[in-house]
Amino acid sequence: MNPPRLTSRRLLASASAFALVLVALMAPAAQAQAPATYPNKPIKLIVPFPAGGGGDILARLVMLRAAKELGQPIVVENLGGAGGNLGSATAAKAPADGYTLLYGTNGTHAINHAIYKSPGFNAVRDFEPVSQLTRIAAMVVVRPTLQVNSMAELTKLLKANPGKYTFGSAGNGTTSHLAGEIYKSRAGLAVVHIPYRGGAQAMTDLMGGQVDMMIEVMPNAAPQAKSGRVKPLAVTTATRVAGWPDVPTIAESGLPGFDVSAWDAIFVPAGTPRPIVNRLNDAIHKALADPELRAQLQSRGAEVAPGTPEELAKHIAANMTLWGDAVKRSGASVD
Repeated sequence: MNPPRLTSRRLLASASAFALVLVALMAPAAQAQAPATYPNKPIKLIVPFPAGGGGDILARLVMLRAAKELGQPIVVENLGGAGGNLGSATAAKAPADGYTLLYGTNGTHAINHAIYKSPGFNAVRDFEPVSQLTRIAAMVVVRPTLQVNSMAELTKLLKANPGKYTFGSAGNGTTSHLAGEIYKSRAGLAVVHIPYRGGAQAMTDLMGGQVDMMIEVMPNAAPQAKSGRVKPLAVTTATRVAGWPDVPTIAESGLPGFDVSAWDAIFVPAGTPRPIVNRLNDAIHKALADPELRAQLQSRGAEVAPGTPEELAKHIAANMTLWGDAVKRSGASVD
């Protein structure tokens, strides 16, 4: 019997089938090679807070150093508003290709989902965690002309004058807002909350005497306290901050057990390939290992705290419970 003849049509079909098999076999290899080709163009970093505030400063310090490890520039885009919700919601809708990053915080990824009815994004479902950056203390600062020189004196003054004094914050639902609400609740105070569109504007008005006090993250508060433009009274963490050993804690100053700290991290839109997430995580870890950067962060009250994407995911879950409970206790809410 003669072997069957291979017609042109059969040859074409065989070649097509072989090509499909070859593509299928090559796909995993192409995905595995993604870190070698990524990034090949500038990366956008959305910071959901106005320029000049504490979060913006930390984001730029860390991620502009990480850009050197990635070999591509990182362009910061400030999209402030609604306690970080506006910029976060924008980042959630970006392509999942590694060219749009989000600078997130305990505000955007824990507090806001307890304090806002409709934040506009889901912190867990809409993002892939990349790495935590730092843990951040907050500092109680008052306008220079306020006649108090200690945390105990401030609490006594506010308690004796309900509704007379004001505290500024970086916006509704931010760490500075909620820390102020927790302080009010713990001390039994009536202080008027004045929200701003970012910590920089709030700090400017505090220095100018338009508001009386703030409990602000140290990257924003510490430089002004050091310059004498505001008076530092206490820090919010359980222990004193290394760079500010003479400033007591709130817990030492009449409210035992008071412990509030912020954190920040980098996220990418959900669906971003894991090799890209790993590439970004590696660059961040190398950046945070830089002694000069670590010293800059510590001087601003920020302790380096890098980790894996899985560790960050667990941290977010725990913080949603922690801050959610704090919101309930404080009674704070935003429509």
